Amino acid sequence: MPETQHDTSRPLSREAALELAERHLCPDRVRTLRALGVDIVMGRREGYRIWDVDGREFLDLHLNGGVYNLGHRHPELLAVLVQALESLDIGNHHFPSVERALLAEQLVGLTPGAQYAVFASGGGEAVDLAIKSARRATGRTKVVSVTGGYHGHTGLALAAGDERAASAFFSPGAPGEFAHVAYDDLDAIERELSAGDVAAVVLESVPATVGFPVASPGYLAGVRALCDASGALYVADEVQTGLGRTGHLWAIQAAGAGHDVPVPDVLVCGKGLSGGLYPIAATMLSERAGRWLEDDGWSHVSTFGGSEIGCRVARAVLDLTTRDSTRARVDSLIGRFASGLTTLVEANPERLAEVRQTGLVIGLRTTHPQGGMLLTRELHRLGVWAMFAGFDPSCLQIKPGLLLDDASADLALERLGAAVASLPAGGAS
Repeated sequence: MPETQHDTSRPLSREAALELAERHLCPDRVRTLRALGVDIVMGRREGYRIWDVDGREFLDLHLNGGVYNLGHRHPELLAVLVQALESLDIGNHHFPSVERALLAEQLVGLTPGAQYAVFASGGGEAVDLAIKSARRATGRTKVVSVTGGYHGHTGLALAAGDERAASAFFSPGAPGEFAHVAYDDLDAIERELSAGDVAAVVLESVPATVGFPVASPGYLAGVRALCDASGALYVADEVQTGLGRTGHLWAIQAAGAGHDVPVPDVLVCGKGLSGGLYPIAATMLSERAGRWLEDDGWSHVSTFGGSEIGCRVARAVLDLTTRDSTRARVDSLIGRFASGLTTLVEANPERLAEVRQTGLVIGLRTTHPQGGMLLTRELHRLGVWAMFAGFDPSCLQIKPGLLLDDASADLALERLGAAVASLPAGGAS
């Protein structure tokens, strides 16, 4: 056997898996995380716990961006997947499908303003479709998004996101086609829209990769109004923040508290729609945004988008997410974390600058420029997995699961408190 070939009859050790990943898969990512002290190679996983291949246990507060909203390997979703495998496969994207039709009906019924649902295999592909739909509906090409936004690593989605994610070698955007403005700045969006050449404003309802900043009341409703006035479409990216994370099914509904709910022309969801078991994402289109579906059924096709197995799982995800018992659990957790984090900030004013909480979408901004990264390292040591914000390493992302039990929530807050206490005071290095 060549020395580079692994004997598949024996499981890889953690060190062997890391060595192979560094050599053949994602070298810079492996080296970066190991330099931070993070060397997890996932083994067993269940509920909101993961174990690495050496048996080390971690409470998962990252959830892979919300993929595991309902936990790892939720038994009800597993049962649906196993049953689906007895009779279904991916299907054929040219044909109508019972599974796709039922999921589309369910999503449209749950999404304000939606008329159609088009499926993708991941969030970036779904955002690409949102932008293509807006360009076709308006006859324009320009897209406005915010600095610090993240919409995926596929073509148009990458160009719409923050420039730090789209190097000159990867970005497909032509000069002037993608404009980035400051978040929570309606005047800046209005200036970009004033020429009447914008196809869409693309916004994460709560920007994730910059640390979940909370917008001023009425901001998203203001974006909706500006789009209406200029003829642009409003695209709500809820890949990370949708599916119950804010106490509402969609974060735009949370943003409507005290204001008109800003109904988007397009809403994109993914990650958690998969149940962590089968990749699927969806782009929900209004009548205007999706009119092309009436004229040309092959304008967009995706072989794996809307796999029939994935659709069956996604329907179960929506059923579980929208249950009264799930909503009640989320509401309880929102209050529990709000109280615990408020106490934590009050006890550490020299280390913590701000709690950014929209339901269970939580960012913790530290006074240290690398504080989020330092917390990731210390929490890893304490048996908690939580990720710093990629575009603002002073922030830590906290994403409690929708069904997390009280004891685990209290453990998370306790260990978070211990990690914060390890930070340099006053932002010192």
